[in-house]
Amino acid sequence: MSYFRRMLALSALLVVVLSAAAQKKFAVYAAGFYNQENLFDTCHDEGKRDYEFLPSGSYKWNGMKYTHKLHNMARALAEMGTDVLPGVGCAVIGLAEVENAKVLTDLTAQPELAARGYKFCHIEGPDRRGIDCALLYNPALFVVRNVKLVPYVQSLEKDSAFYTRGFLTVSGTLAGEHVTVVVCHLPSRFSDSFYREQGARQILAIRDSIQREDKDCKVLIMGDMNDDPMDKSISQALRGKANINEVGEGDMYNPWYNVLTKEGVGTLQFQGSWNLFDQILLSKNLLCTNGSKDYSTLKYWKNQIFKRDYLFQTEGKYKGMPKRTTAGGVWLDGFSDHLPVVVYLVKEKE
Repeated sequence: MSYFRRMLALSALLVVVLSAAAQKKFAVYAAGFYNQENLFDTCHDEGKRDYEFLPSGSYKWNGMKYTHKLHNMARALAEMGTDVLPGVGCAVIGLAEVENAKVLTDLTAQPELAARGYKFCHIEGPDRRGIDCALLYNPALFVVRNVKLVPYVQSLEKDSAFYTRGFLTVSGTLAGEHVTVVVCHLPSRFSDSFYREQGARQILAIRDSIQREDKDCKVLIMGDMNDDPMDKSISQALRGKANINEVGEGDMYNPWYNVLTKEGVGTLQFQGSWNLFDQILLSKNLLCTNGSKDYSTLKYWKNQIFKRDYLFQTEGKYKGMPKRTTAGGVWLDGFSDHLPVVVYLVKEKE
């Protein structure tokens, strides 16, 4: 895309009319999250258990498969947010299950993402399997101020030698406002709920620390929570509320709660049922509360599970499920076992 066309696309996002009656114009920004499901390169990283994803490993992970994986993920990432913002997409996208900075360099070099100028934030973490979180961002929309990786801290002595993924915390400027994104990947369901609850409390402490430094900072907590919105880790430890009118001081709004409980749809399937592990929660200052329609500062508008036909398996015993890279030992040339999620934020134009 030429510079002129790119600037034209970026300017287009500033003219979305939300209220026909008021005829006000709003800037719209999309923030997404997508679990990349084992985005590994083909080389061994010292100290990491990445042996399955080597040419000699169980997945026979070679250059051809890696190249296809990069192309597939870039295609989906570039289309996230374009239902509302065609030609623009997301300002920021949190990622889980990326191996290292090399795969992120290769990913952002794919034509679909390079055309938008996407950059990435990443800090190598201690996860033994070698999977990290990262943040893609469009520097024309989101300006990074600070990046840090807050470690997941074990509270039990018996777990002191177990290292897992920390919380990538990226502070920046979006729509002229201070916004911080916390990208996380809580412990899997091979672990007890206790470990996800423990992680959720630590994430909430990060939010509290951020807002002590700047009470006006708006916080997005996004990630693969490995729990549904109604589970204890999210609804209690992270204080994620299902409805805006329930959000009090210290709470987070979780727009995905009703998507799963009332609409019955999710982001991944297990034994024929949908779960919704992939969530983006919002701090109270991103909400229009008490019936207010004040969009003079950046506020939440709506959310979606991002879907395209190509993201789903169309035949066989996995029909209707997200199309994975590999399933049952067979390479499917797919995407991920998770679907992406997007929230849209708006701000009234002056």
